[in-house]
Amino acid sequence: MTLSLNLGRRLVRQKNKNFSLLLTCLVIFSLVSCGESKQEKMLHQAVKIESSDECHLCGMMITEFPGPKGEVYRKEDSSVKKFCSTRDMLSYYLDPENKRNVSQLFVHDMSKMPWGKINDSYFIDAKKAWFVVGSSKMGAMGKTLASFSKKDDAQAFAKEFGGKVLAFKQITLENLL
Repeated sequence: MTLSLNLGRRLVRQKNKNFSLLLTCLVIFSLVSCGESKQEKMLHQAVKIESSDECHLCGMMITEFPGPKGEVYRKEDSSVKKFCSTRDMLSYYLDPENKRNVSQLFVHDMSKMPWGKINDSYFIDAKKAWFVVGSSKMGAMGKTLASFSKKDDAQAFAKEFGGKVLAFKQITLENLL
């Protein structure tokens, strides 16, 4: 009798352990799912550049100059900072104090937008973009980085106007000098 009672207790404990494990997995899964939803809600879209907008870094009127522009969303207050050139935007972003507070960056896709005419329909995620550093094309602050959604377009641009093609992760402050 004692043997069967002990065996019964073991089975109950095992079932309780299995139930606890299942419950723990469900709780973890639901927490992870909630975390992903929160991240998705944090995604922004680029906003229109108005004729009165000034560059966050240098104060120049953004629409008065050719070339790709940039926008940065801050994590802490979801504010958008606009820039007259990709060079200014990347200078701002690469500052360690700013980098950790940026949630999203946008640049113009220059394979679709003419160099001298701003079109806000062609903003792309800067972290997925390809950049041409050192081309002969000038932006608001002189030399700037041409931004493209496709590597092939960046390479064609570099072939025509000079420069080196870099992925977003390869850009350093030294590339901006």
